[in-house]
Amino acid sequence: MFRTALRNVLAHKARLLMTVLAVMLGVAFVSGTLIFNDTLSDGYREQTAKSYAHVDVEARSYDPSGKVPGISAKALGEIARIDGVAAAAGRVNGIAGVADKDGGLIGSGSSGMGANFAPVMDGKDPLYVFAKGSGPAEPGQVALDKNTAEKGGYDVGDAVRVALKGPAKTYRLSGIFTTEDTWVALGDSLVLFDTPVAQRLFLQPGFYEYVTVTAATGTSSAELAASVRKLLPDDAEVKTGRQLAEERAKGGAGDASTLSAILLAFAGVALFVSVFLIANTFTMLAAQRTRELALLRAVGASRRQVTRSVLIEAMVVGTVASAAGLGLGAAIAAIARSTVGVFGAKNPDGALIITSTTFLVAVVVGVLVTMVAAWLPARRAAKIPPVAAIGSAHLPATTRSLVLRNVLGAIIALLGGTVVVAGAGVGDSEGAVIVGAGAFLAVMGVLVLIPLLSRPVIAVVQPLLQGGFGVSGKLAGRNAVRSPRRTGATASALAIGLTLVSALTVLAATLGQAVDKVTTDVVKADYMVTDSGAGLDDSAVAALRKTPGVRAVSQEQQAWMQIDQSQQDVTSVTPADFNKALHLPVVSGSLDTLAKGQIAVADDVARSHGWKAGDTLPVEYEDSKRGKLTVGAVFESNTIVMPVVASTDVTGLHADKTSITKIYVKADGSTNKDTLAAVLAGDPGVKIGDRQDIRDEFSGYLDTLLNVMYGLLAISLVIAVLGVVNTLAMSVFERQREVGMLRAVGLDRQGVTRMIQLEAVVISLFGAVIGLGLGAFLGWAVGESMKTDIPAYALVLPWGRFGLFLLLAALVGLLAAMWPDRSAARLNLLTAIKTE
Repeated sequence: MFRTALRNVLAHKARLLMTVLAVMLGVAFVSGTLIFNDTLSDGYREQTAKSYAHVDVEARSYDPSGKVPGISAKALGEIARIDGVAAAAGRVNGIAGVADKDGGLIGSGSSGMGANFAPVMDGKDPLYVFAKGSGPAEPGQVALDKNTAEKGGYDVGDAVRVALKGPAKTYRLSGIFTTEDTWVALGDSLVLFDTPVAQRLFLQPGFYEYVTVTAATGTSSAELAASVRKLLPDDAEVKTGRQLAEERAKGGAGDASTLSAILLAFAGVALFVSVFLIANTFTMLAAQRTRELALLRAVGASRRQVTRSVLIEAMVVGTVASAAGLGLGAAIAAIARSTVGVFGAKNPDGALIITSTTFLVAVVVGVLVTMVAAWLPARRAAKIPPVAAIGSAHLPATTRSLVLRNVLGAIIALLGGTVVVAGAGVGDSEGAVIVGAGAFLAVMGVLVLIPLLSRPVIAVVQPLLQGGFGVSGKLAGRNAVRSPRRTGATASALAIGLTLVSALTVLAATLGQAVDKVTTDVVKADYMVTDSGAGLDDSAVAALRKTPGVRAVSQEQQAWMQIDQSQQDVTSVTPADFNKALHLPVVSGSLDTLAKGQIAVADDVARSHGWKAGDTLPVEYEDSKRGKLTVGAVFESNTIVMPVVASTDVTGLHADKTSITKIYVKADGSTNKDTLAAVLAGDPGVKIGDRQDIRDEFSGYLDTLLNVMYGLLAISLVIAVLGVVNTLAMSVFERQREVGMLRAVGLDRQGVTRMIQLEAVVISLFGAVIGLGLGAFLGWAVGESMKTDIPAYALVLPWGRFGLFLLLAALVGLLAAMWPDRSAARLNLLTAIKTE
């Protein structure tokens, strides 16, 4: 039986090719994700080990809120005098972008780092090796990493503009260095300042954020860490260089985690859709080999042996697909590694890592999926009676099996739909979970019911087919419903992909309209100023207010405070101009109370805590000081501001350092973006957006998510094409005699071609209609479960996108029919008629 199975694989290799390709895609994404993660993990591990090669112990004692100012110079001196310490250096870090000679930022300003040059041994800092010049020794000097200097075209002695908080400052370049610092190796820029300058910019004079310690020969890192810990407060963090390297290696791959999740999602969709193609292929092969399998039974083969024979074929197909998928997965991993730059990071160097685990997973996934999908067709093949060898008729599925399938599908679909509707009515995060569970049941139920649905759905378009395309259209409609199982399995691939995408499209359109409406209603400003560097400061606000044509300038700062024992994020604003730039619909109270030192609270937060306008609540500020604040207004929740709004006069008293995140500008029409850009030309990281840019700022994440789902649709489309091609090709093989008879009674080659094409289009559109209908239902349900948290929620059905999806499905059908229709049209008339 094993030899028989191998001969059957070789005999039907062309028909099994589509199955191999489908499984290969799924295996490729699984193995590619594993290779991608292993490669990055290994690369980060090696890079961080190099980064901490000169650090035996690191001690950190700093809180950005100001509660812990850092490690004092006195404590640094005490650490340096510990027995076993060869050197101890105080370190200060902060955000600092570097401008190129044209005034633009090099790289992403928010990822640019600034630090202090800390010479501890012979005037050298062990973390940096200078290729040119030396480290900064004066307030007006800086040093740059080699990569940043090359990008900016800088050399020692050049003037370099550095983007800090507020207007950029110009320094003289004292040196260019190389370093094993992980962030520099991953593409970030690094600017070194003289220590007093760095302390003034990023911390405060006389304090360090952390201290790096190099151990003397013969001193262990663990012993040294214990000695250092004794000199610092209990809340200080002291770790060895090895511990830090391991932690940084784990965290360093964070930028790639999103891409890994996307690849795994692609793999799941590809493998799930492939199951239908595999099952369909083996079902058709079994039907075509009815006589052959019956002869095997007649000469003594048992049902178990026939089943085993089909499963061996599936195992061979799965093994071949796994091997090909592993190779393609390595290519996908290489592409994915180069794509991480899109997420703002760069990968460490190193070869692709293919572990034995990845190899085993690829083989197991490919073979297991193929054999599971082929199991039911194998059981059906085993049930073929020996008497079938007498004739050549194919044995279709029994009516009883279809009835059982339809009943089971109806029960599952009804149960799933009921759960979805119930979850939509709950209206919170719990409701979303219920909707998700119901959606799974509903999708599975509909997929089971697809053969039953094919007849009534396709019957709707049969009059159009006959009226528009005559005999070819009539035959195409009848062929599409001749084998409901086959039609359903073929259409399932497209239905699954379009269910996912149409559900998200409905949700994205609905949320997008809600966000756009909130943005339009709340933001009255004409421009929004942001900074991709260290942030904006009061000088930018003052400059904008002096600009002709500017009517109002409202700055926005972020803070937090503990209100009535509940920590809340706070938007800190200037009350005088706030109402001119932003409009918050008020539920109760008045926003004028912001100027009196009171706060405004979003209605959902107020409801959850039982707060109302006029309540006086206990507050703990960022600096741990306590007080009381009165709720002066309750406003409608939105995505523009934080749940709590307060005056800068209130928050500024309790924050040592404030950074302006946004500045809203209301103009009278006589000014524009170029005018504002000229006013803020001193900051190379500044970005000025108009009203459209403001909308994109708050709704851009929806487009990103939608593009990811369109990628999933693309995977489904590829497998759907393979499925339709496979089904039509095997169907043409089965119907050779029928095609020959049609040709004999007058149907020309063009008519045969049109019949096959229309059949493919009808099957594809059938899958698309099922997917769109189910997706729209699920999109509505998810939106309903979230609407209490979405201001201005209203269901939107994107009919234009739906029409595009249907057009795409029809195109898929036409493309899939290209090979089968040519094959059918080229059949020799006499040979086809003689075929059994």
